Amino acid sequence: MAVLLGCIADDFTGGTDLAGMLVKSGMKTIQLIGVPTEPAPDDFDAIVIALKSRTNPAADAVEESLRALQWLKKQGCRQYYFKYCSTFDSTSKGNIGPVTETLMKALNAKFTIACPAFPANKRSIYKGHLFVGDELLSESGMRNHPLTPMTDSNLVRVLQAQVKGKVGLTDYTFVKGGASLIDQRFADLQKEGYQFSIVDALSDADLYSIGAACADLSLVTGGSGIAIGLPENFRKKGLLKITEDANKLGAVRGLKAVIAGSCSLATQEQVRVMKEKSPAYFVDPISLFDGKDVVAEALAWASENIAKGPLLIYATSAPDVVKSIQEKVGADKAGEMVEHALAQITQGLIKLGVGQLIVAGGETSGAVVKALGISGLRIGPEIAPGVPWTKAVFEQSDNESLVLALKSGNFGGPQFFNEAWDYIQ
Repeated sequence: MAVLLGCIADDFTGGTDLAGMLVKSGMKTIQLIGVPTEPAPDDFDAIVIALKSRTNPAADAVEESLRALQWLKKQGCRQYYFKYCSTFDSTSKGNIGPVTETLMKALNAKFTIACPAFPANKRSIYKGHLFVGDELLSESGMRNHPLTPMTDSNLVRVLQAQVKGKVGLTDYTFVKGGASLIDQRFADLQKEGYQFSIVDALSDADLYSIGAACADLSLVTGGSGIAIGLPENFRKKGLLKITEDANKLGAVRGLKAVIAGSCSLATQEQVRVMKEKSPAYFVDPISLFDGKDVVAEALAWASENIAKGPLLIYATSAPDVVKSIQEKVGADKAGEMVEHALAQITQGLIKLGVGQLIVAGGETSGAVVKALGISGLRIGPEIAPGVPWTKAVFEQSDNESLVLALKSGNFGGPQFFNEAWDYIQ
């Protein structure tokens, strides 16, 4: 079976976010962790390669993304997708722009779009400006992100600072007119010498129109939102069948736990709400820095409380706390210590019988997936927009009973940690 859509995601939660949207639209999808060395698995319409490149140096992100593309090209994919965060997380040096230009060159693509809009999660674009809810990106909690602070909401300006080609805008005047008008705008921009276009979007209907207009683009870039419009393009060409079992995972068993490393406002609230009902343990970065065996302490606590679960083990903190820790320890060091500790704790939880796991935060998810030796994820039912349950595929084990949800820090409502389990039964 030919692979229709080959995707590259710049972090692990972003990969599951995208894969979940494709499954929801009827594409049987698998997410692979890192660039594979073996041929693609059989019987999948879409493959998502999840990298940990969002916060890497731009040159490293480019090199790894190019290797992922080369592997996907060998699988005969008909179209390619570069997925980044719906808040366009990057710096003036990249990584979104440099990676996109490199992929375009490798595919001989003369034009592509950038559309991180995800209205279901309150990410919209109007006149080229990205909004988070009713706030401009630059006025949202993302302005305080410890690694990729977003202080400019004008995506044309942000992307133009990262690329050599010209960045234009397909604003809502064209988008509201539907796919044919969007397609005409793309053609006009190319005639005027533009290689990129930011695309406005305010609703799911807009995303379907944009997706339809992207049918003949070899490379599409964006958040997971516009992915909902791509499967229909393949159906119209007779390449994709309608299926109702794309999200089936099979039997679920084991104890329940949540690992939260994200410090986003959404995850802070989710942690606060879960702590009201469930046993919770705080992983203190200062204690880690002071040399205390926080991992052993957390696992001892977990063994005593696991029957009362779901358990919550978290390093989530408010921005002022994070800043004070970074000033004492250093931003990179603090992040590495916490990720490593949470990954080790997760390994211990699996040995204690945890079989249903939620991980909050892209960097934390990457560390956990690597520590557990997970090579892929079979995508299951959606918990909340952008967050599906998945079943782990292990590198060196036939035991595929672990189900997990890798949640972007910004996604989900206040009750996410309490209600997620209802969607896997």
